Amino acid sequence: MHRVAGLCVFILALTSPVWSQSRDPFRDARERLVSQDIEREGIRNPRVLESMRTVPRHEFVPLSQKNFAYFDAALAIGYKQTISPPFIVAYMTQAIDPQPDDVVLEIGTGSGYQAAILSGLVKDVYTIEIVEQLGKTAEERLDRLGYKNVHVKVGDGYKGWPEHAPFDKIIVTCSPEDVPLPLVAQLKEGGKMIVPLGERYNQVFHLFEKKAGKLTATKLINTLFVPMTGTSEDQRQIKPDPLHPEIKNGGFEIDANKDGYPDDWHYQRLIRIDPNGGLNSTPCAVFENDEAGRPAQALQGMAIDPSKISGVQISLKYKLANSRFGGQPHEKPGMVLHFYDDQRRVIAEPSVGPWFDTDDWTTVSKTFPVPAKAREMIFRVGLNGATGVLSVDDVILTPVYR
Repeated sequence: MHRVAGLCVFILALTSPVWSQSRDPFRDARERLVSQDIEREGIRNPRVLESMRTVPRHEFVPLSQKNFAYFDAALAIGYKQTISPPFIVAYMTQAIDPQPDDVVLEIGTGSGYQAAILSGLVKDVYTIEIVEQLGKTAEERLDRLGYKNVHVKVGDGYKGWPEHAPFDKIIVTCSPEDVPLPLVAQLKEGGKMIVPLGERYNQVFHLFEKKAGKLTATKLINTLFVPMTGTSEDQRQIKPDPLHPEIKNGGFEIDANKDGYPDDWHYQRLIRIDPNGGLNSTPCAVFENDEAGRPAQALQGMAIDPSKISGVQISLKYKLANSRFGGQPHEKPGMVLHFYDDQRRVIAEPSVGPWFDTDDWTTVSKTFPVPAKAREMIFRVGLNGATGVLSVDDVILTPVYR
């Protein structure tokens, strides 16, 4: 074994809970998750990868969700909260560059999974959860599983945990509109903080470093998190409008960061903007994949009010070449709507597809009924595990009012 990699494993062995992976029926699923959905997608820190391989995510999801624990997807955990997709957990963890002597503050304990991932990488984790029952359950779970250096508090994460400040790193796993000022004060000079900032359904990771008492920011990838509630939500200026759902940047023209990725879309995989590839030489999105099973996709979320909206019409244009379906039934080019109830549980997933190779641009349009219990909706388009080259343009959502 490489000396550095061996040292990383040794450190984890000293600081991580002792539990038998040899008797873990999910061990192979966890290894596939890490190799296919985390390491392959750009996570390189060996300590982070080892922690992702070690922590049993199935222990942090409801019993009804255990069979989905090792899918790279957010899952409902009750109280309108979710456990983040594993890639996002690994991405945030890598971004703050955790060190063995770090003391880390986490805002938004949720199930406790992110805190457990950090546990074996740092000295201490202080984590705050505003939902009392979630916080108490997470504390009991973390204690039962042996994460002794994780300290849980029920309270408003906006205020931080001043008694244990300053913190070397701060990781915020819910989305405020702006950085809470108490967290700035509690971050150590030279420390790092990662926060998903923005509107309710349109956020961007910001990595901050504290220099001379002030934060310097680097914008990272687009993302989608549940909102930071409490004081932060009371201060939010821009609220979602469930009466007017829409697809933003459906023509893929806007790329404010000039990084080749379209604004307003999140969980983007194997996508690029072709500046002249659309109709009339306008921009379009291009999804390209040569490895069956690997996601190539882009998503957008929005609120929706089924008491006023009976359906949504989605129209778009696509071109497809050299396509082959993946090995699973869902691994086909197309578009999908995911409807969620008020607890963020999936209640319907209608789709359009599979799509087949075309000679030119093809227009598709479909009206989807909105379930009566729907409160949120995510639109997804891409190859979805198929291989080939898919171009997409002019994505439009039109509400059908009652």
